[in-house]
Amino acid sequence: MKSLFATSINPSKVHLALLLLRVVVACTMLFHGIPKLEKLLSGDFTFGDPIGIGSGPSLVLAAFAEFACSLLIFIGLGTRLATIPLIITMLVAAFIAHADDPITEKDLILLYLIVYSVLLLLGSGKYSVDHMLRKHSTVKATASV
Repeated sequence: MKSLFATSINPSKVHLALLLLRVVVACTMLFHGIPKLEKLLSGDFTFGDPIGIGSGPSLVLAAFAEFACSLLIFIGLGTRLATIPLIITMLVAAFIAHADDPITEKDLILLYLIVYSVLLLLGSGKYSVDHMLRKHSTVKATASV
């Protein structure tokens, strides 16, 4: 019971929490990205143009962020870098595309924005491809010294 109210940080639980956060947010964002990718592959470029670059380029950028970057976050490869397009996409969605919508209609967008910001700050954690690559390169560098 004491551990429920403890304020100390347990590194192994942080890494597990990052894994859970990454996997869940990536899977749920894929539900938004897959239809955009399918639309793109079918040749249907009708899409909003919130930043004035055209509906086709807007669709390509949204599909890239929501599909490709979500896959990278899922496996934990280039996680910090992959969050940047998603953060930009969520900022555009919340404050440009849905600027006039009430907060109750853009709360999910804002939650995604917060999660991606946390992942940008903390990285992918120990249970990720990023960690395995870092660990492998450290072992390789140590062996060559």
